[in-house]
Amino acid sequence: MKIIVPMAGRGSRLRPHSLTVPKPLIPVAGKPIVHRLVSDIAKVLKQPIEEIAFVLGDPAWFGDDVIASLKELAESLGAKASIYRQDKPLGTGHAIMCAEPSLSGPAVIAYADTLIRAEFDLDPDADSVIWTKKVENPEAYGVVKLNDKEEIVELVEKPETFVSDQAVIGIYYFKDVAVLKDKLQEILDENIMNGGEYQINDGIKRMMADGRVFKTGTVDEWMDCGNKKITIETNQRMLGFLEADGEELISNSVQLENANIIAPCYIGENVVLKDTTVGPFVSIGDNSVVENSTIKNSLIQTNSIITNANLDNAMIGNHAKFNGNFESISIGDYSVLE
Repeated sequence: MKIIVPMAGRGSRLRPHSLTVPKPLIPVAGKPIVHRLVSDIAKVLKQPIEEIAFVLGDPAWFGDDVIASLKELAESLGAKASIYRQDKPLGTGHAIMCAEPSLSGPAVIAYADTLIRAEFDLDPDADSVIWTKKVENPEAYGVVKLNDKEEIVELVEKPETFVSDQAVIGIYYFKDVAVLKDKLQEILDENIMNGGEYQINDGIKRMMADGRVFKTGTVDEWMDCGNKKITIETNQRMLGFLEADGEELISNSVQLENANIIAPCYIGENVVLKDTTVGPFVSIGDNSVVENSTIKNSLIQTNSIITNANLDNAMIGNHAKFNGNFESISIGDYSVLE
C-alpha cells in the first residue's frame, strides 16, 4: 500500500502561522497536522505501508528541514519516503500527477489539511473508496450521490437541492491508482480545467463512466485545519480523543513552579510553567515558558515566552514573545491582536 500526500499549498487562511511554517507542519496536540493524518490513515488501513509520496511546493518554502521531517515520518511507519515537487499551483489533479512515478498499485491519496478519526475496513469489491462524513449542511460541501447498491455514481459540488448528506473530505483509496493516473493524464492532455486548475474529480468521473465501482468509507470525526478558529477547535477535539485513548500528553521534563494544569493539555519537552494555570484544551510546544498567566483553549508553538497573559482561543507561533502588560509592540505582517 502507498500513501500519496499533496501538500504544496502555503495555507494563506492560516496566516500568520503559515508564513514561516507550511500549514501541514503546524502542530495540533503536539504533532504536525500531516504527521497525525498519515499516522491515522495507516491505522485505518491495517496493512503495511511501503511508500509515502509527498508532493511539495517551492523548495524555498518546503526546504531540507521539511523533507527531513517527512522522511522521519515515513520511516516511523516502516515506509520509504518519495519527494516530488509541484512547481505551479495547477490543482489537485496536477499535484497528484507530479508523483507519477509512484502512481501504481493500491494507494490512498490524502490532502494534508484535515484530520480524521475512523475505524472501517476497505470494501474488497470496490475499485475505489471515497471517504466521507455525514454533515448537517451538505449544500456547503462537495457530496457523493449513491445508487440503490450504495455505490457512488456522481460527485456533486455544493448541491442546491438535496443529493446526500455525505460530504467528501479529501481522502481517497484506489485499488490500482494507475487507473486514476491514466485518466488524469487524459485530462492534462486535453487541457480540461475547472477554475483554472486540473481537478482530481475529473479523473474520478471518467473512471465512473468506465464502470469502475466506487464506495464510501465513512469517518467518525472530520477535523479541519483551514484557519485559526477551526484549528483551535481541532486542537481541542484531538486533545479530548488522545486523553480518552490514554496517551501520555505531558512531558516528564516539564518544570512546574506554583502552576496548575487542567486536563486535557499537551505540554512539550522542557516547558516551564510558573505562577500559571494552563487548560483545559491547551497545547504548548517544546522549550516554551509561561509565567504569571492563565491560558485555556489555546495553541502555543515552540520556544515562545508568555508572561502576564490571560488567553482564551489564542494561537501563538514559534519564537514569539507576548507580555500581557505590553507597552511596546513589534508585530509583523498578518498578525492579529483582538
